[in-house]
Amino acid sequence: MQRSNLSGAFQAVGHLALWTATGALTYYLWTQQIWVGFAVALILHGTVGSFFKGIAVHELGHGTVFKTRALNRFFLYIYSVLGWWIFHEYAMSHTYHHRYTLHPEGDREVQLPRNPTLRLICLLQLFTVNIGFRTEATPIFQTVRSTVRTALNRCDTEWLAALYQDHPEARKLAVNWARFLLVFHVCVIAGSFALGLPILAVLISGHVFIGNWLKYFVGLPMHCGLRDNVPDFRLCVRTIKLDPVSEFLYWRMNWHTEHHMFAGVPCYNLARLHRAVKDDMPEPRTVVGAWREMRETWRRQRDTPEYQFDTPLPATATKALTGTTETAVAESLEESIGDLAPDVLDE
Repeated sequence: MQRSNLSGAFQAVGHLALWTATGALTYYLWTQQIWVGFAVALILHGTVGSFFKGIAVHELGHGTVFKTRALNRFFLYIYSVLGWWIFHEYAMSHTYHHRYTLHPEGDREVQLPRNPTLRLICLLQLFTVNIGFRTEATPIFQTVRSTVRTALNRCDTEWLAALYQDHPEARKLAVNWARFLLVFHVCVIAGSFALGLPILAVLISGHVFIGNWLKYFVGLPMHCGLRDNVPDFRLCVRTIKLDPVSEFLYWRMNWHTEHHMFAGVPCYNLARLHRAVKDDMPEPRTVVGAWREMRETWRRQRDTPEYQFDTPLPATATKALTGTTETAVAESLEESIGDLAPDVLDE
């Protein structure tokens, strides 16, 4: 549970530094008109930056990255601005996702079944510019539309409307932040063209829409193809092993079962946590193994809609929980999610 400013800085500053480096490389190749290298560097820049939206802000939103709360908040603002992220809305939604993971009546952030598609039109957008593919990705059209609607104080989904129904005062925070995002990115885009450097608009405001492929392939396995309406995180959340670079970009959220079980643990301690409880945990999947599992589950669900994959537990594990969550368990979950929950939900 120990938070560290040094470990937090390595993750948060390191990710920003890597994004800056890929952006600088892309800019240089653009100025030199080395077009093949520019295209490759741009996809790399987008790949690094795509993890700003929904991943970096996820951990910073929990408030567990830095020991100093002000540093968590500062970097949450930075990543949210660069990632077109309305963290006020996400904090409301994600609090319910943790309290009622994959229970449809309380968690509509992630709903099953999910389609692990490999359609060519989807892959084309994931490896280039994402126009309209939404699953674990950042499409231009929906992102801008959602930001504009929030700025106009219109809820983009029924889920958001339900979340804010009893908390209209909290809605103002999301509306004001959405307006700030629009002003910021309009200024970036207009300023870039005024300077005769439209590439800056692409690198700063457009990066999250480019190269979403890695985020999709490592992000979708977290819940896809598993069980809903069970209180045992080992049955509704999946942990996967990643290479060091992908794990860094994903802010260690590949240890996702452990994160749901102990959401107050900083991301950089999750691997250690896994080693401490591994005798009670399913074997971590590989990315390929997880995708095979998801694809096979999806094929079976098309013929048998009620089918859900039942994650095998090791012989040393405590028996799986499949009944109704006890009150004490629910209360411990509410206390474990760090600083994520907005104050209005604790009133």
